[in-house]
Parts: sequence; structure tokens; C-alpha cells
Amino acid sequence: MRLTNNTILITGGTSGFGLEFAKRFLALGNTVIITGRDQNKLNEVKTLLPGIHAYRSDVAKAEDIRALYHQVIDQFPGLNMLINNAGEMRKISLHHNHELTDITREIDINLTGPVRMVQQFLPHLKTMANAAIVNVTSGIALMAFPIAPIYSASKSGLRAYTQTLRIQLKHTNVKVMELVAPGSNTPLNHKFTGDRSVNEKMLMTPEKIVEAAINGMKRDRHTVYPGLSKLIRVLSRVAPGFLLKQAGRAGADYFTEQ
Repeated sequence: MRLTNNTILITGGTSGFGLEFAKRFLALGNTVIITGRDQNKLNEVKTLLPGIHAYRSDVAKAEDIRALYHQVIDQFPGLNMLINNAGEMRKISLHHNHELTDITREIDINLTGPVRMVQQFLPHLKTMANAAIVNVTSGIALMAFPIAPIYSASKSGLRAYTQTLRIQLKHTNVKVMELVAPGSNTPLNHKFTGDRSVNEKMLMTPEKIVEAAINGMKRDRHTVYPGLSKLIRVLSRVAPGFLLKQAGRAGADYFTEQ
């Protein structure tokens, strides 16, 4: 996968993996475009990284994706890489009452968002000589994480979608890569580390995770398993019951409340 002279669109580019991808690809001489829901954070990144292009857009909203497509393609017709990185993870006890319009929020952002982004941008990407789609899933896509049930479902779904997308695009010029990210000290996990639902010592830095992803791109790897994701991959095959039992201990008092 070519890593220079690309035009790259990164969703959720104001923090975590998205911001680190933006830094790395900008340094490699690419045109980098980021999206996010918070205009103030987008402005901060533009100050931090002169030369970055930013659009306020919410991947959970189909109308935002349609508008983003026209804005980006009009200004950057050479767009040839899409990184679906935007994500949200929440602690949810299914014993509690939840608004039906809110309970699926992680599915809207983590699964429906990337599916819609690909559907909107794929016809354009197929016209490019070299194109790529990178979907950021999670080690939790290989297992269930009971304290975050909707996030678990969304990332498992995104993994399945990515695998089928790769097969369907096999005979096109669009490469499909999955980054199976382990737990990381990003804003996504801050609500879990504060109450010790997640052991901070087990978290990998976003810099190391993105470094692994870029190394995987260089080697045309279709799936990258940094850090603990490698171990989770093995355990999900040889000892899935043990893995689920261990995962179920995280925050058990919260989600077993009646």
C-alpha cells in the first residue's frame, strides 16, 4: 500500500488514533482531511497541524455523510484513502432503562457510520488507480466485553463487514485493511480507566498502535493485530470461555446490578 502522495480522509480525527494517523500521514507528505463533531477541537487540530484540512461532520448522520462527500470530492478529487476511525464506547447495564433512540448510539457511530461512509465514497475510490479503505475495529471484536455490550456488538459487526467488503472488492483497485486495535490510553477508554474497569497498565499508546498499522500497510497486510490483540486472537480460538470469563470480571458490579 502506497503511503506517500495520497489524499486521505480520516473520521474522528481530533484525538486518539485518528489524530495520530493524521500526524503520521501528514509527515509522510500526504494531503490529510479529518472530520469530527466538535468544531472547537477541529480548530485546535488545525492549529496543531498546519496544512491539515478539517470538516465538521457526524458519521452517525446520513445527511452529514452526503454533504461531506460533495464537499471533499469537489475540493479534493484525488481522494484515494478512507480511514473509518470515529468511534464511541460506553459502559451500559442492560438492567437499566435506556431510551430506544440512545441505546444503539455506538452502532450508529461504530458500524452504521463506516458502512455508510464506504457506500458513499466507494464509487469514487474505484475510479482511482490506487485506493484503500482502513476500518478500525478492536480486540473486543474478537470477544465480548460485557460492560460495553453495544460497543462489543458494533465492533464485531464492523469486523464481519470489513471481511466481506475485502472479498467483494478483491478484483478492484481498492485494498481493504482492518486495524484490530487493543485497549489504548485514548479518550475512548478514559471513562473505563477512572473506575478501574480497565487496567491502565494493559493499555497500549496510540502512537505504537498507529505505528503497527502503518508498518502493516507497508507490507500490504489485510489485518493488523498490535499488542494484546494478538493474544486475544489466539485465546478467542483456543480458550473462548476463559477469555469471556476474564472479560466479564471488568466492572461486574456495574452490569450485574438489578
